[in-house]
Amino acid sequence: MFDTCRTCRNLMTAAVLAFAAAALPSAVRAQQVVVIVNGEPITALDIEQRGKLIQLSTHKAPTRQEVLDELINEILKVREAKKWGLEIPSSEVDGAYATMASRMRLTPEQLTEHLAKSGVHTTTLKARIKADLTWPQLVRGRYQQSLHIGEKDILTAMESKSNDTVGYDYTLRPILFFVPAGSPDMFVEGRKREAEALRGRFQGCESGLGIARALKDVAVREQVMRSSADIPEQLRKVLEGVEVGRLTPPEVTKFGIEMFAICAKKESAADNSPVRRQVRESIMAERYEKRSKQYLQELRRGAMLEYK
Repeated sequence: MFDTCRTCRNLMTAAVLAFAAAALPSAVRAQQVVVIVNGEPITALDIEQRGKLIQLSTHKAPTRQEVLDELINEILKVREAKKWGLEIPSSEVDGAYATMASRMRLTPEQLTEHLAKSGVHTTTLKARIKADLTWPQLVRGRYQQSLHIGEKDILTAMESKSNDTVGYDYTLRPILFFVPAGSPDMFVEGRKREAEALRGRFQGCESGLGIARALKDVAVREQVMRSSADIPEQLRKVLEGVEVGRLTPPEVTKFGIEMFAICAKKESAADNSPVRRQVRESIMAERYEKRSKQYLQELRRGAMLEYK
């Protein structure tokens, strides 16, 4: 009986050792160091994980060198930031992760599950998020002077623009014709005809808003102020084509049929026109991109890369 038990234990031990031996090569390969960047290793597992993440986000399989370059750049960026006393806390990274999930209409837990299904660990995405948060702050902080945009820079760039540089500030009153969720198309079309009828009668905010309030299932919302510089181009074109005291064309939204009464319109300050805003943002993006590339190239040239 004793010999039989001992034999069983020996067989079990042999089986465990055989399983461990079979699993060992893949585990060793996963932790195999591929390159050391200024003393910090990048493993085969890091490359595998990042490759899956890139493919998941771009729907395109990256080359091994593309993945390796991205990982090397991230290490250089984060280490350089630390040298200058800049380190993004984990709480900020987690907040950005949650925001990303929200934009995808997911909770952070659901995003984690979504990544896991593709074989991607959250640490892989959070490492990228950390670098993406760190680098712009470092570049703008170190090169603030060269990124500054002066009045002359904006005026020079605007000379080549053929668009109208005048912007406007609008005083609007949203008017909503309620449409219950799931209403048939015939009902929706009927509400649109009612909205068009009001639009034809609307001759000014002073009298027209009273007419709108008297209609059934119609809400006149609080006054809002909007600058043309902050309005999407499509809506800006609609507002530009409507006279003061009139209504914009009816638009179907998730709440019902919506229109805007234009109660006032005045020219914006010279420094707040849509074109001027676009020009400024364009110059800033161009300068940042140029300075960012130069900075990264400097870090790459000075980096110690030890390939294994």
